[in-house]
Amino acid sequence: MHATSSNWEDRLADLWSRIDSCDEATFAQAMAGLNAELSESNPIGLFELGAACDSTGSPQQAVELYKSALAAGLSGVRRRRVQIQMASLLRNLGEPQRAADMLFAEMLQPSDELDQAVSAFMALALADLSRDREALSLSLGALSNYRPRYNRSLARYAHDLAPAPI
Repeated sequence: MHATSSNWEDRLADLWSRIDSCDEATFAQAMAGLNAELSESNPIGLFELGAACDSTGSPQQAVELYKSALAAGLSGVRRRRVQIQMASLLRNLGEPQRAADMLFAEMLQPSDELDQAVSAFMALALADLSRDREALSLSLGALSNYRPRYNRSLARYAHDLAPAPI
């Protein structure tokens, strides 16, 4: 188990809350400093460094850090987040099929609060693969979970639009 202290997590949350109020270099430097407190192979640190690279315009470096975090045993909600974030980067880097494959595997995982995010990024990957009806189906299905009315109708229409993705 690669644990972090609650104090470290609090400082991490504070840093992320300030991302829009500081320049990219300052944010990246602050993240590097925070992560220097962890071992180099700490999967949480690798993930957070990857997320910082992702958020500050270094997609290739982010993908490598995300891969390292997974190889180091990243678990829990961060494991799911890394799959979503890495798939999004791969799609943006011109690899929509690889992104869709990752997200499809993620759709088979136990349900949690990130299900609709997985569906949304899968819809983007499918759209890039010219699978627009499947993308629309996923989007409407995810949206149906948030409507106070018509949710059953939207879910049914989403199901009827396209077969299961991939």
